Amino acid sequence: MEYHGALLLIFATLGTLFFALVFLNDFRQKKQLEEIKKLPFKEEYHLFLDKMPHYRKLLEEDRQKIQRAIVYFIHTKNFVGIGLHVSDEMKIIIAFYACLLLIGKNTHNCYDNLKTIIIYPHSIMINQVRSSGGIYAKEQFMIEGQSANDTVVLTWHEAKKESYHMRHNNVIIHEFAHEIDFMDGVIDGIPPIENSKYDGWVKVLHKEFDHLASIARKNRGWGKYKLLDAYAANNEAEFFAVVTERFFESPAALKLHFPELYEEYKDFYQIDTAELFG
Repeated sequence: MEYHGALLLIFATLGTLFFALVFLNDFRQKKQLEEIKKLPFKEEYHLFLDKMPHYRKLLEEDRQKIQRAIVYFIHTKNFVGIGLHVSDEMKIIIAFYACLLLIGKNTHNCYDNLKTIIIYPHSIMINQVRSSGGIYAKEQFMIEGQSANDTVVLTWHEAKKESYHMRHNNVIIHEFAHEIDFMDGVIDGIPPIENSKYDGWVKVLHKEFDHLASIARKNRGWGKYKLLDAYAANNEAEFFAVVTERFFESPAALKLHFPELYEEYKDFYQIDTAELFG
């Protein structure tokens, strides 16, 4: 009895300590959030935002909303520069595009699970082992960005070039689309959506992905699929990220050529980018 009683006491103590730590962590997070809410949006940040076409086209209400999201983002993420100094410009541009994707979601807590953003000055080479028919080969790839669980990797040369002009491509949008895709625990091209909308999303995206993949294999008959690019044919996750780029960067073209796809993205992101950004 003494042994079992002591064992029970140990488990009870450990359980109490666990819940105390959880409570303390939750308390600290809430306190941090309250402190961040009091922080001002620095006037000098407008030097960067005012040059960004997406920001200039936002309604004033949305500008105020995204400013608060930016403040939260830059004070809750760890920015790490590799071979460069992380400037306010880098932080503001990255935070803006990351939070722009969620502006229709009515949340200022952008990417709670994201911890670190690593910034390289230029595109980087990575090694990757691929297998085909039991044959393994080590290959090198040039990347401009990468997303993995709680970390996003970006190259500043490309990010800055794409941020001050609306183009088809935007590496920041692309990598944070992957982060959104992973919010349900799996990067598969299906972001966290309502169960009632799941079938419609899968039907439209798989239809367009299959068409694109077929065209990419043949490398002919591209037609309207040139807008999506061959990179989107790699897999469903890349398709979701590339189409997210087009949804925010060239929404009018996406709506014209892929109206069903556009409507699914508009419903998910809760923003009509064609009307807002043209």
